[in-house]
Amino acid sequence: MSYFSHHVFFCLNQRKDDQPCCYRLGTDALFSYTKQKIHEVGLSGPGKVRINKAGCLSRCSEGPVLVIYPEAIWYTYIDQEDIDEIIHSHLLKGQIVERLRI
Repeated sequence: MSYFSHHVFFCLNQRKDDQPCCYRLGTDALFSYTKQKIHEVGLSGPGKVRINKAGCLSRCSEGPVLVIYPEAIWYTYIDQEDIDEIIHSHLLKGQIVERLRI
C-alpha cells in the first residue's frame, strides 16, 4: 500500500525566456490554495493526499497543468473554482473531471 492515496504534482516550472511556462499562469498561488483546501477538507496526511511541486512536466502548451497519481490523470485549470472541482470530484469522490482533463 502506498503511503498516500493520491499524489498531486503541480508544474511550477519558471522559464527565463519567452517560452510558455506554467509559473507565468499563476500556478504558485493555486498550488498554495490547493494545499490549504486539502487541509481544510481533511485530506492531508498519511494515507490521504499529498500536494507536491514539480519542475517542468513537458506539457507547457496545455498549461497550467497538474497530474494526479496513482491514476496518472492530467488536468489543466484556470482558477480556484477549477481546483475546487478537482478536489471535490476526483480526490473526494473518485470521479474524473472530464472538462478539465488533458
